[in-house]
Amino acid sequence: MLAAYAAAPVDRPRELTLFVQRTQGWERMGSPPRVVHRQPRATAVARDRFGVAPLADAAALARLLDLDHGELAWFADVRGLERTVGEPLRHYRWHAVERRGGVRLLAEPKARLEEVQRPLLRHVLARVPVHDAAHGCVPGRSVRTAAAPHTSRAVVLGMDLEAFFASVTAPRVWGLLQGTVGLTEPVAHLLTGLVTTTAPAGVWRALPVPSGAGARERHRRLGERLTTLHLPQGAPTSPALANLVCFRLDRRLAGLAATVGARYTRYVDDLTFSGDRRLRADQCASLVTEVAAEEGFRVNPAKTRVAGADSRQQVLGAVVNTRPTLPRPERDALRALLHNCARHGWTGQTRGHDPATFSEHVLGRVAWAGSLDPVFGERLHALAARIDWS
Repeated sequence: MLAAYAAAPVDRPRELTLFVQRTQGWERMGSPPRVVHRQPRATAVARDRFGVAPLADAAALARLLDLDHGELAWFADVRGLERTVGEPLRHYRWHAVERRGGVRLLAEPKARLEEVQRPLLRHVLARVPVHDAAHGCVPGRSVRTAAAPHTSRAVVLGMDLEAFFASVTAPRVWGLLQGTVGLTEPVAHLLTGLVTTTAPAGVWRALPVPSGAGARERHRRLGERLTTLHLPQGAPTSPALANLVCFRLDRRLAGLAATVGARYTRYVDDLTFSGDRRLRADQCASLVTEVAAEEGFRVNPAKTRVAGADSRQQVLGAVVNTRPTLPRPERDALRALLHNCARHGWTGQTRGHDPATFSEHVLGRVAWAGSLDPVFGERLHALAARIDWS
């Protein structure tokens, strides 16, 4: 043991346990060990990287989150109760959102767990840098920054990752927290429990099974992912963790793009590549699919799309043929809506929308358009300023 560990591995108790159990002396031992003396010693952070909050042990994590040890164990779900207990005792509210070809299961953390997760995001996860290609849920980056590199390109290739958050499993999160962030093994274990979950059996069984062989197979794969510990789609910590787990994927895909003279960005589960006429989109898509599989993700081939310069090139809802902006039909419809609201009054333009929130709906569309195309956004804001919302 002394030859294998020159220094005491105080931050790796599980690794040390496995090492001892595999030694010949342990195998020959016929009776359980007798503890003569136990010297209490807190584990220490193996590496202080990125300026994350110092979390030497479980007690430090509990102090950061303003919890006692019992509450920490409860929210980390160390007993794996989320899958079996009734709704009042669960940490998440589960919502099924039906969509074409399947269903999306959202897990919204209840208020108290969300209060626990936000300090983890602020003091730990937000300190760790993501890859330059990642734009989704990254401060200072947006749909516009993800789409802008692909303007005025001869070929634009878009691809989607299937069941993105559910594909980021607890072991991958634990490996990130211990290996990259540098947390101790016990702290990484508890923190992983705080930010991952598994769908309750009854919730999953209640979901409708879609028709069609392809949709049913995707549903089966989704069930396998959701019924193991994974990042919940709806927790404030999930986007940051997913971006960090994807660092190697982003690095490999950025390298692949560079070798073929292309550009690459990722916005959550949307992958975009663009290049000149020499870019072979089919070959690029095949290589991307292989790399994604090696990194633990699956590309949804039904959502792969290729657009040349002579067609409408769209990235994340923005047309990028010349500059990021809304598609022309949406621009025209929004201009007409603002004009009619200003000229004839907004009450006659609701068209099924709740009048109590109609102004928020309209101004939200204006803000979205302006975030993509600031010049167009200024014109829309000028039109919106003429509307009397009283």
